[in-house]
Amino acid sequence: MTITYQYKVATTSLFGFFRLLKTWRGSVYKLIYKETLIFCLLYGIISCIYRFCLAGTSKRTFEQVVAYCNKHTDLIPVSFILGFYVTLVVGRWWTQFTNYPWPDRTLYVMGSYVVGRDDASRIIRRTVARYMMAALVLILRSCSVSVMKRYPTMEHIVTAGFLTQNEVIDFENVNCKYHKFWVPLVWANTVITNARREGKITSDYGFRLLIEQLADFRDKCSICFVFDWITIPLVYTQVVTLAVYIFFGGCLIGRQYVDNDKGEVDLYVPVSTLLQFLFYMGWLKVAEQLINPFGEDDDDFDMNWLLDRHWGAAMCLVDYCHQVVPDLVKDIHFNEMVTEDLPYTEASMASRRPNFMGSTYNLARPTLVQQRLVLNPEAYDINQTGFAGLRRRSTAQGDSSWILFRHKESLQYVYFTFI
Repeated sequence: MTITYQYKVATTSLFGFFRLLKTWRGSVYKLIYKETLIFCLLYGIISCIYRFCLAGTSKRTFEQVVAYCNKHTDLIPVSFILGFYVTLVVGRWWTQFTNYPWPDRTLYVMGSYVVGRDDASRIIRRTVARYMMAALVLILRSCSVSVMKRYPTMEHIVTAGFLTQNEVIDFENVNCKYHKFWVPLVWANTVITNARREGKITSDYGFRLLIEQLADFRDKCSICFVFDWITIPLVYTQVVTLAVYIFFGGCLIGRQYVDNDKGEVDLYVPVSTLLQFLFYMGWLKVAEQLINPFGEDDDDFDMNWLLDRHWGAAMCLVDYCHQVVPDLVKDIHFNEMVTEDLPYTEASMASRRPNFMGSTYNLARPTLVQQRLVLNPEAYDINQTGFAGLRRRSTAQGDSSWILFRHKESLQYVYFTFI
């Protein structure tokens, strides 16, 4: 699924990124090698037909077709429409991940307001966690290929422990023809409400906070469904795909070497055209791979791993780690008035930096004479000190234009006299 290479580029080095080019899984080579082979094969066939099968008038006609295709192929704005399309797809791809539901926040809050290691309190917390995970599995089954393969029927959901057999019967008895992923969340909402009524939740604020967190989780589940339902308009995808394939279809003929290209070197392999194919087709394949991140491509989301992680974290939050805290002890710096620097290992000493106190902290301080306060800046004469940066006050009426702003009344009188 997701290809991780962060560690390889953690530190910039000479040819550091070039090491990534050796990776096959998730690479551009894996995405486009079939299309590249087909393009090269077709280009070679057309080139052989021209060189060995055509002669006379037919050869001249082919050369005219080559000139026409080479002239008009560049009129297709491939880079513009493809760049805008990929930007849209990548933005949508990241938005889908940031809106993926995580149960942690709700269960953190629940551990603070449904307190107790007794069976009744444990059942409440674990049941809410189960229902949240059941709703998540139900919504992911409808949009993720890998999750649907893992839980194809309700029996598989029962076997995994998200729901019981009786709960599945109650779920199927809900008379609604639309997607019913929200039913377990309604049950969780009722469990929390009953816990408040029975006094298991002692705070109205805590009850409200739990309901809000559960509603937020439900909204995130709905967003997963909406992204699967509302896609990028098909016409846009068709336009981009047609533009790329028609462009390279024209390149198959327009980039052929012909005899009247006297100034051109006869390259049997069109290097520049292949580079264009690598960039443009690779761009298109990136969009094809990311347009639905709930599939089974190399860079799609690891939905089954996320389910495993959420289930393990949920059970730890609501049960195994509930009210389990180490004894309160004095830390090793408890008796120190000023905590000294934390220790480094020798391997990490290269990352140690001086304490930053501000960019002007080490600036040379003015002398004692320069530190004297100027109580009346307007009457200060800079000729006696030679300080730079202080504006000299004009003593003559006509020396400075600032005199105009100090005699507004006389200016108004002149203005109205002129009128």
